[in-house]
Amino acid sequence: MSSFAHSSRLAIAVAMLTAAGAAGAQQVANAEPQADIIVTGTRTTGMRAADSPAPIQLLGSDMLQRTGQPDLVSSLSQNLPSVQAQAFGTDLQQVNLQMKLRGLSPNHTLILVNGKRRHGTANVSVAGGPFGGSAAPDVSFILSESVDHVEVLQDGAAAQYGTDAIAGVINFIQKKADHGGTINLTGGRYYDQGGKSYTVNGNIGLAPFEGAYLNITAGKTHKGFSFRGNADASVFGNNPTAIRNLANFPLLPKNPYYPYTNRYTGDPELDQTSVMYNAGYEFGDFELYSFGSYGHKKATANEIYRNPSAVTCEVGAVGCTVGANDATNADGTLKLLYPSGFEPQQRFSETDYSFTGGFKGNVGETTFDLASTYGRDRYDVYVQHSANASLYSDTGFSPNTFYIGNLTASQWSNTLDLTHQFDVGFAEPITVAAGLEYRHETYRLGEGDPASRYGSGAQSFFGWGPNDASRNSRNNFSQYLDVTIKPTDKWLIDGAVRHEHYSDFGNTTVFKLTSRYDFSDAIAIRGTVSTGFRAPTLAEEFYNGINVSSDYVGGVFAPNSAAAAGLGFGNLKPEKSTNYSLGLVLHPVERLTITIDAYRIDLRNRIVMSSNFNGFDGPYCPRSLYDASGANPTQSSCLATFDENLYKIHNQQAVYDAMAAALGGQIPPATLYVNGDPALGRSAEGSVFMQTFVNGVTMRTQGVDAVMSYSSNFGGARVDWSLSGNYNANKVRKIYPLPAQLYTSTTTPDLTVLQDRYSVAEMEHSTPRFRATASAFVTLGKLTASLQENFYSSLYTLGTAPSGSPIEGEDVKTRAKAAFITNLELGYQIAEPIKISIGANNLFNKYPTKPPFKEIRQPRLLSGSPSYATNVNTSSAYGYNGGYYYARIGVRF
Repeated sequence: MSSFAHSSRLAIAVAMLTAAGAAGAQQVANAEPQADIIVTGTRTTGMRAADSPAPIQLLGSDMLQRTGQPDLVSSLSQNLPSVQAQAFGTDLQQVNLQMKLRGLSPNHTLILVNGKRRHGTANVSVAGGPFGGSAAPDVSFILSESVDHVEVLQDGAAAQYGTDAIAGVINFIQKKADHGGTINLTGGRYYDQGGKSYTVNGNIGLAPFEGAYLNITAGKTHKGFSFRGNADASVFGNNPTAIRNLANFPLLPKNPYYPYTNRYTGDPELDQTSVMYNAGYEFGDFELYSFGSYGHKKATANEIYRNPSAVTCEVGAVGCTVGANDATNADGTLKLLYPSGFEPQQRFSETDYSFTGGFKGNVGETTFDLASTYGRDRYDVYVQHSANASLYSDTGFSPNTFYIGNLTASQWSNTLDLTHQFDVGFAEPITVAAGLEYRHETYRLGEGDPASRYGSGAQSFFGWGPNDASRNSRNNFSQYLDVTIKPTDKWLIDGAVRHEHYSDFGNTTVFKLTSRYDFSDAIAIRGTVSTGFRAPTLAEEFYNGINVSSDYVGGVFAPNSAAAAGLGFGNLKPEKSTNYSLGLVLHPVERLTITIDAYRIDLRNRIVMSSNFNGFDGPYCPRSLYDASGANPTQSSCLATFDENLYKIHNQQAVYDAMAAALGGQIPPATLYVNGDPALGRSAEGSVFMQTFVNGVTMRTQGVDAVMSYSSNFGGARVDWSLSGNYNANKVRKIYPLPAQLYTSTTTPDLTVLQDRYSVAEMEHSTPRFRATASAFVTLGKLTASLQENFYSSLYTLGTAPSGSPIEGEDVKTRAKAAFITNLELGYQIAEPIKISIGANNLFNKYPTKPPFKEIRQPRLLSGSPSYATNVNTSSAYGYNGGYYYARIGVRF
């Protein structure tokens, strides 16, 4: 499908929307506007979304479920242009993909359920870029069937809700129905390969006794592997590396997936079961209420393929004997544990639950809400189909399954909210709200089994040991005051102040001032000025771990660990923000609403994953690997000449020593391929590096949100139209200096910074600058149709051209070109309670632009680089799996 055709469809959709606004105005002139009452972003009872002084969007339950993969992250990203879903993750990230609002971190969006803070995940992202450090709540455990509607506040709200609410707030309001219910069964798969999935969700409302309600939702989801990689050029093709590997290891073609041995690029396999409830008992002016959830997720993710040379022992050494069923390399000197190579898999078991109990009501003119919420999330991490190369080399034996350890996070929140109205003669009474909150948070990292961390550790994930393990907690106490006044019928003012005290870093106070002025029923302006903050999560402060690949050892050191402190890093400070917004609200005709809101967010002390600091990088070896004169290398893979500047940049001895200490005293040369031996298929491109979370940059985010919605009737057909768009630009304005203990180069300063240009490019350009969504939902008798056209502007990430490229060593951009993505669903009510639907996400099977061929893919192919197998664009805002089709049957009772 050509870009011209996609552009034409969007133009038609916009034209139809505009025409509907004019042609349908007379038809709905006498209709009542929809009264969408909101509870997010205001302490005033009974406020409609259309009257909000801050930009807020509502998504109903039906809209959330009109997607083939009915998880809330997909639903929100398809319907809200300012929300972007993460398309691809590495290691732990693969099973907990996050979403971000306005191009900021997932940590900058506060997640609420029924107005109460949702606990975060224990699974912190240790990747760089805008998703780095994210430990936001795992929204996949919130079932779409349980949700009545979602309120998305696209405005800074830290003064109202506390930490995390810098980019906005997403509040999932659960169903309270005490009768009826639904059952939905959805199944689908990707057009081209993999991703087979099914979801079974059920919801029921009950009235246990007079005045009580109990709403229960349960769901089970399965999603299969997908694969979007290429053949592995290191074991296939007419290149020196593949020819050498096939000669040395003749059983390579026996690998079950040969030549597509590297199946790292694709979705993991996932099974998830969840249950949620929402209950209450109303008596007089009071209500006792409770809601909660329980979920369990099992997932398996493919990791990078290792060829047979990764795990060997020398024939004749202790424990290394060759039996009739054992295989060796071509000359018989090495015994091979995996004669055709192997691809480790990381396996995860997650248990997540939450419980809230509360009491609310009215005492005279005062309303109160007293609540307590406890939430906990635990990950147990395993590696299977793997080995410990050091253990096998030393003993001739290695397990193939390892327990890596566990991550646990919990949050206990206790809140008291009070609201009172004072009539002082204004157009409406003054609303004064005040509240208290006490929160206790914990984070625990538990160690794995000894075999997972012996020597070079389990391949793909080095097990957590006693030095990594920790138990951490902190307390927070906060108070807020919020005053809303309406001096005239046309003017509303809202001011809030909040003070918080954290036991780990002290105090902070933030403010917010919001105002709206209605010139008439047809036009209003609104604006906000606020300050905000985000406390570092305990996971960002205390996560510590090392990853072992086929040719590198990379580690994440906790910012407050002894290793990080020795390199000059210290404890994290809270982020601080200043938010501005100015908006226009238009009601030109009945049922037509247009909102346009411009915003700016200045963010200081932003927490990011640091650049890599090297303790070994390819041929540039640590000084300890040279002779005393510093002139001649003692290892064959090191440079023949010692370059002091390159040595300091690529091999800061302190980093090498810190990593060696973390591994128990040494870094095994075989793991790094320090002795690069082409006969074994080993290069000299190994590396040792470390990273840590740092307060690294100052950023500015600027943009505009625009939303247009309209409902019309054409004879027997009702059409709900919407058009929304978001322009968003992120700019890194300052990069903080390196600690004094680390070397800062004067000749090539961009190589020795907290955030290198590649990380900066990812934060600035990996989110589309412009997103738009045009949709129409048609109801005609028993038939429904939902058509949605999404536009994504171009984006790019920055990398280095590989060896053999015509621009070797230079920067190269991997772009995802602008794209139109079409979603379509058709439904038919075949009987009173039964509806069937078929549909497709990415109807025309659009794939993102691949990395440049001549600059990146061709040199990887010709050199036999394993990286050729993963040459797809994983930064695409709409994913890299292509189209997905599905069918659903729903029963309502």
